[in-house]
Amino acid sequence: MFAVIKTGGKQYKVAADDLLKVEKLDAEAGSTVTFDEVLMVGNDTDTTVGAPTVEGASVVAEVVDQGRNRKVIIFKKRRRQNSRRRNGHRQAFTLVKVTDILTGGAKPAKKAAPKAAAPKAEENTEEAAVEEAAPLFTAPEGKDDLKKISGVGPVLEKKLNALGITTYEQIIKFSADDIARVDEVLNFKGRIERDNWVDQAKELAGN
Repeated sequence: MFAVIKTGGKQYKVAADDLLKVEKLDAEAGSTVTFDEVLMVGNDTDTTVGAPTVEGASVVAEVVDQGRNRKVIIFKKRRRQNSRRRNGHRQAFTLVKVTDILTGGAKPAKKAAPKAAAPKAEENTEEAAVEEAAPLFTAPEGKDDLKKISGVGPVLEKKLNALGITTYEQIIKFSADDIARVDEVLNFKGRIERDNWVDQAKELAGN
């Protein structure tokens, strides 16, 4: 099936999946545009000519890119007047891909809403590692607000609790081996020592 459309003062013969350069349209790449000025619609057996347009016909296309053509040099010279003028011009265009030719007042199908982006694999891996890991420490009966330590938020506090770390006193008593084990499980890369968790815990505990 083919159609003849009019846009930007020009006429184009198009078919499904055709790539077409037209006069610049106010639309972003990836958006859908509809050409309502359809002058002719036809197929192998039948052709309908508009007067001047075909009623109920439209052509739907997807904007592929916005660009500009190669520069055209405009040079003007006036004989014996010592007058010369040289200008350049690059005509803007919109590249579209024809997706559908509609007749009989049919409406273009709506695009399905994009699916929400899946969580990052790295984050999922880290969460799973913490959840599956056995507690590194035996959690005491009491529980302190670890979020008061600089750099510890609700998510990190939950991870620490899952490892059995629930009080300031436990952090105060961290040995080098304890810090290394927590660093390995949570992939801290030296964060405990860098942020002075032990000293912060001492201040918060009043020691």
